[in-house]
Amino acid sequence: MTRRTEWPVSATDHGAGPEFAAGHTAESEGAYEPEAGHGTGSGAGFGEGAGRRARSRSRSSGSPSSSRAEKGEPRDPVEQARNICLRLLTGTPRTRKQLADALRKREIPDEAAEEVLSRFEDVGLIDDAAFADAWVESRHHGRGLARRALVRELRTKGVDSAVIDEAVGQLDSEQEEATARELVARKLRSTRGLDRDKRLRRLAGMLARKGYGEGMALRVVRQALEEEGEDTEGLDEPF
Repeated sequence: MTRRTEWPVSATDHGAGPEFAAGHTAESEGAYEPEAGHGTGSGAGFGEGAGRRARSRSRSSGSPSSSRAEKGEPRDPVEQARNICLRLLTGTPRTRKQLADALRKREIPDEAAEEVLSRFEDVGLIDDAAFADAWVESRHHGRGLARRALVRELRTKGVDSAVIDEAVGQLDSEQEEATARELVARKLRSTRGLDRDKRLRRLAGMLARKGYGEGMALRVVRQALEEEGEDTEGLDEPF
């Protein structure tokens, strides 16, 4: 049976929705991370002298557990998992699978990892759907990637197929073709002076690497060459 840990009430627990997952700013870090100088061995009632004595005893012991305690590193695997996830999420949204893989690599027990990941989903710190939507928006408009390339990238990040389909559904064929035309227009000038077939291969190859289908790539490149006065007879064959 999954062990549940009592989570401290914080600003992150109130009102953190899917939109918060895309930001993961320092505020979320502060909601969970202890302040500087407050490790597992500090607390109310400890004066400076007591703190120095405690640190001196910790240094003299030389044991790994004492070293971890001195650094404020939690021994509880749930706390370790939570801190790892918060560090990874700071400034960079990640999918649940990416975080799960990171916890597994750090040998966090599956039970503790599952508890933390589920809790982060509950408060909106993990939202694969929002991640996929933002990824499609950014990679299509920023890099000109087509749906096929976007699907491939999201799969490598562990996003569920149904979530991927919904995210790439933002892009219809008209938007995809318009972006392909913009890509070709930017690249066209650098191919001037080359023979027609070489221009075709270079431009169509660029589109293919970005995930555009052969038919669309050929059509877009042919139209661009025609607008420059190139003879495109015979360019209907697949490249």
